[in-house]
Amino acid sequence: MSRVYFDNAATTPIAKEVIDAMVKVMELDFGNPSSVHAPGRKARTIIEESRKSVAKALNCSPGEIFFTSCGTEADNMGIRKSVDCCGIKNIITSAIEHHAVLHTVEELEKSGRIKMHLVNLLENGHVDLNHLEELLQQNSNVLISLMHANNEIGNMLDLEKVSELAEKYKALFHCDTVQTIGHYDFDLSKLNIHFLAGSAHKFNGPKGIGFIYINHKTKITPYITGGSQERNMRAGTENIYGIAGLSKALEMATQNLENEIKHIQEIKTYMIDQLKEKMNGVDFNGDTEGNSLCTVLNVSFPPSSINEMILFKLDIAGISASGGSACTSGSNAGSHVMKAIKANPERAAVRFSFGKYNTKAEVDFVVIKLIEMFQVKKSVEA
Repeated sequence: MSRVYFDNAATTPIAKEVIDAMVKVMELDFGNPSSVHAPGRKARTIIEESRKSVAKALNCSPGEIFFTSCGTEADNMGIRKSVDCCGIKNIITSAIEHHAVLHTVEELEKSGRIKMHLVNLLENGHVDLNHLEELLQQNSNVLISLMHANNEIGNMLDLEKVSELAEKYKALFHCDTVQTIGHYDFDLSKLNIHFLAGSAHKFNGPKGIGFIYINHKTKITPYITGGSQERNMRAGTENIYGIAGLSKALEMATQNLENEIKHIQEIKTYMIDQLKEKMNGVDFNGDTEGNSLCTVLNVSFPPSSINEMILFKLDIAGISASGGSACTSGSNAGSHVMKAIKANPERAAVRFSFGKYNTKAEVDFVVIKLIEMFQVKKSVEA
C-alpha cells in the first residue's frame, strides 16, 4: 500500500462529487452574492439553497443556519455572543473540550466577564451528568458548553439528557458537533440546543467553511460588523464555493448515513479485534466499545523506547495517524485530553480515525506495522 490514511478526525478527503460541485460554481457562478444583477442573484440563490439543504439535514429552519469560516469561528461566535447578548455569567464546560472552546472560555474568565466551572469526568472519560446538574443547581445565568463527541477519544455526550437539564434549569446549551455532523442523525427540532457548530472538512467537504446553528429563540447582535451578509450577523463576502461544497458534502453524508456508519463502525471494530488478538499490552482510551463515535479509536501501546517517535515511524511506514487533536500537532505540551482522563504518560497514545473510504485491508497493514515497531506480537498457543 502506498499510504493508509487513518486521520479522518483531523480532516477527511474531499469527495469527488463535492469537488465537481465547487468547480462548477467557480466556473459559472462567480458573481458577488450581494450584487443585484443576474450573476449576483444566481450566486445568492446558491447560498440560500445550500442553507436550506443544511437545515433539512439537521431538521431546523434555514433561518437558524449561518455560514462561518470554520468550526472554531462557530464555537467562538456561540460562546462570545451568549455572554455579549444573553446575560451569561457562568459557563460550565469540561477539561476535554476542543481548545476552540477551552481557550475562549478561559479568556472570558480572565477578563472578568464570566466564571468558568469544570464538570467532573467519570473514570471512562464521560462527562459526569450528576455533577453537571449540581453545577446547574448552584449557578444562574449559565451557558453549558460541551462537545457532542470528543475529537481525541471519541466519547459521545448524551445530547438528550444535557438538553433536558438545560431546559430544566433555564440554561443555554452550546454544543461543538464538529466531529459528529455528517456522522450522526440530528433532529434539532427535538433538542433544546441554542448554538451548534459544524465544519465541512470533517465530512468530506472543503476546508475553510463551516456553520453555526442559532436557535430562533436566541437573539444576538452581529459577530462581525461591516456588510449585511448572513442576515447582518457576519459581514464579509460569502465563500460561495465553500458553501456549495459544504452543502453537497452534507447532502451526500445524510443520504448515505446509515450505510456509512455501519461501514466505518465495522472498520473500527475490526481494528479493535485485531489489536486485541495480535498484540500484547494494548489498551484503549475512552469508552471505546460503549457510547463512542464510530470514526475515532484511541490506542495506548506498551511503554517503549520508540514512544516519542511513534507518529514519525508510522508516517515513514506509510500510515497517517495522530497523537491527539490535529490542532496541537507539533507542540510539546502533550494532549490536554489525555492528561484530563489520567492516561499513562509512559504509554504512547495514538488516535486512529476512520472514514468511508477506509478498508479492512488497510487495518491489516497497520496492525502488521505496529507489531514490527513494538515487537509485542502475541505468541500462538498450541
